[in-house]
Amino acid sequence: MASASSDDDLFDQFLTDRGHETEPVRWDRSYNKLQCPDCGALHDEDATRCSVCDWRPD
Repeated sequence: MASASSDDDLFDQFLTDRGHETEPVRWDRSYNKLQCPDCGALHDEDATRCSVCDWRPD
């Protein structure tokens, strides 16, 4: 019987093979600021969401 972990791995591989992102999206960094990966807005290090587009990290 297959474990849930290997099922997840197979599904992630299926998505990756078709060009989909399977890793959680995090903040980008620009010098000492966090940068939103969706709109590029800069925020302080303690930000939990983007104040411009309301994006939140996974």
